[in-house]
Amino acid sequence: MLKEISKDNPAVLADYLQSRAQEISADILLKVTEILNDVRTNQDEACKKYTKQFDHQDIETFKVSPEELDAAIQQCDPAFCDAMRQAKKNIEYFHRAQVRQSYILQKEKGIYLGQRVLPLDSVGIYVPGGRAQYPSSVLMNAIPAHVAGVKRIVMVTPPDENGSIHPNIAFAAQLAGVTEIYKIGGAQAIAALAYGTQQIPAVDKIVGPGNIFVAAAKKLVYGKVDIDMIAGPSEILVVADEKANPRHAAADLLSQAEHDPMASAILLTTSRTVLDAVNDELKKQSVKLPKREIVEQSLANYGKAIVCDSIEECIHFANEIAPEHLELMIEDPMKYLGQVRHAGSVFMGYYTCESIGDYFGGTNHVLPTSGTARFSSALGVDSFIKTSCFLHYTEEALQAYGPQIMTMAKEEHLDAHANAVKVRMENE
Repeated sequence: MLKEISKDNPAVLADYLQSRAQEISADILLKVTEILNDVRTNQDEACKKYTKQFDHQDIETFKVSPEELDAAIQQCDPAFCDAMRQAKKNIEYFHRAQVRQSYILQKEKGIYLGQRVLPLDSVGIYVPGGRAQYPSSVLMNAIPAHVAGVKRIVMVTPPDENGSIHPNIAFAAQLAGVTEIYKIGGAQAIAALAYGTQQIPAVDKIVGPGNIFVAAAKKLVYGKVDIDMIAGPSEILVVADEKANPRHAAADLLSQAEHDPMASAILLTTSRTVLDAVNDELKKQSVKLPKREIVEQSLANYGKAIVCDSIEECIHFANEIAPEHLELMIEDPMKYLGQVRHAGSVFMGYYTCESIGDYFGGTNHVLPTSGTARFSSALGVDSFIKTSCFLHYTEEALQAYGPQIMTMAKEEHLDAHANAVKVRMENE
């Protein structure tokens, strides 16, 4: 099930990594640009038109009323609600530790300078519709924003076949502190959040997963607003030593393979016996899965394995791949954590399956994909803040350091900059 790659042929690994790179086609970008321009110009009328065209719903009022929200929540399974409440506590507990403080530095001659940490004013969260519902993503996107201090947290989600909001999504939104909900999806929802309409005021940042049209829309509106990332297919990389349970490793690889035929599942192990046993388990377990066809496509295309000489070598290859999810199914994983340079999130030990992080553990499941963990981070409190610097110089400080400032400005041939210092020194 997993195709073995020789560790001595790095070109094969490079080709594999490149094969998963997803570029948004020019045709899709053109179609999405048309939708964005239409919504920017015609606002709610364009949103209604596309909601009818793509979601087959006549929506006159996009905003979900408190009564509609309460009615949807009443349909939720109490056990699901209890699990979500505990997940919320865990997610808040983790993210509160990320909160940064403003600071001020005092220097000589009355100089002081510092930095303010400020929450964004407003954030829009895109929540996909269709057959798959991901209330956990509502928690993962909204809770860090709430912890950061964002006052206006907006959620957009496509209406279902009855023109309503899904009950589980409604409950998640209320639980996570979402302040406004609008029944609208697709590129038109991204346009509404970016440019604003009569019914949907614009936001400062857009986060959340979506299909290729949503991804294209986020890419195109970046600059008007901020975005979280352009997410690619899901990825898991399992590092397993000779003591790892092959049944567990196979189950974890399948947990990501079921997302998408483009999803990637990689095993790096120090034991050929473990690799053979994992492949046997993949065959046994995959036949029982409802999404067997997707799983088999994913593993056939992007299921890979490398047998390494040591855990250190496994981690070396893991750093080359920079996976979204990295599992260290090894003895004493903390011993090796410092060697991990590039991973969206790391799951430590034999019993910490990636699914725990997806739903319940507290760490965020919105993670960099497609190798971008080399330079980007998981969604968190920092995703919803901005920083602003401040600086104060006294008369004494300006007299002391003005000549040096003017020297630097003149070397760059910016005489007006130098003059702004000079006139103050002369006046005094």
